[in-house]
Amino acid sequence: MNEPPPASQYPGLLADIKQRIGQAQTRAILAVNQALLALYWDIGGLIHARQKQQGWGAAVIPRLAKDLHNELPEEKGFSERNIKLMVQFYREYPTLFAATSIGQPLVAQLNETTTPAEFGQPAVAQIPWAHNILLMQKVKDVEVRQWYAAATLSNGWSRNILLMQIETAAHARQGKTTSNFALRLPPPQSDLVQQTLKDPYLFDFLTLTEPFHERELETGLIRHLEKFLLELGQGFAFVGRQHRMEVGEQDFYIDLLFYHLRLRCFVVIELKRGAFKPEYAGKMNFYCSVVDDVLRHAQDAPTIGLILCQQQNEVIAEYALRGVDKPIGVSTFELTRALPAELASKLPSIEQIERELGGGEPETPESQ
Repeated sequence: MNEPPPASQYPGLLADIKQRIGQAQTRAILAVNQALLALYWDIGGLIHARQKQQGWGAAVIPRLAKDLHNELPEEKGFSERNIKLMVQFYREYPTLFAATSIGQPLVAQLNETTTPAEFGQPAVAQIPWAHNILLMQKVKDVEVRQWYAAATLSNGWSRNILLMQIETAAHARQGKTTSNFALRLPPPQSDLVQQTLKDPYLFDFLTLTEPFHERELETGLIRHLEKFLLELGQGFAFVGRQHRMEVGEQDFYIDLLFYHLRLRCFVVIELKRGAFKPEYAGKMNFYCSVVDDVLRHAQDAPTIGLILCQQQNEVIAEYALRGVDKPIGVSTFELTRALPAELASKLPSIEQIERELGGGEPETPESQ
């Protein structure tokens, strides 16, 4: 019998095969990555133990790197620098792979649907080696490091994006928006929404200078939509700019309208120059009500409003949001990234720059 499958059944077969191929590829990538991390951790542990037991110093590492290169020339990743990082990796996480043995990491237990996270593996055991190196070099606090590792897994950050998130202190900004989510949403949803938003948002990819109009800010964000979406975070899908809503035979325009794929809801964003004003909450409440009635589907969660302004008084914002019915957050935005204090202190003052440009020497009592 060489009859083809019924047309109604074939798409399902094709979809099942594609799903299994994708699952197998994912398991293979996880297996290779975790096996490599386990190997590096184990090598670091061996060197650490010998240094501690035998009193060997750091000089053993250059010798190991040289001998490994000579005896295993085809093997990569065993330079002096990388071996030192293996030792550091073990010392930073001495129990990371303690329950596994080399050659049999937890990925050996995975089936079609499970992941290393389901076996309680920390996020640092699941992200690539290059990401771990970056975290060890840039983030000293282990708890903060674990936050970035988990965020990398959740958001699929590349190494460059992870670096950008570290440099902009994403961990300190996430979940900091002033909101009424706890009052207007059930606990699981309210917590998830709160952690999705941040304060402040950094728009340092724009070239705006004071004074600027709100429309200029909006235009700049749309012109750099990819960077704007990256700053907003994973899950935001752009719906429209100056989205027209007709209410009572009048036209109203929403600055920016998004749909969040994880939260399953529309997100209304209003851009405001200057400080937050209580009346902004009432206008946002109106917009969210209209979107809920006109655009929201039965399976969607309630629409969320986000007011972005340059400054806010948290007490005023909390009082303003307490009296509105819709879930709304208030966050600030910054157009320039603040310099670290130690770097800012080393920069010349305006007066010093003016003297240099003028070519003059600073006046002294003798020269007057």
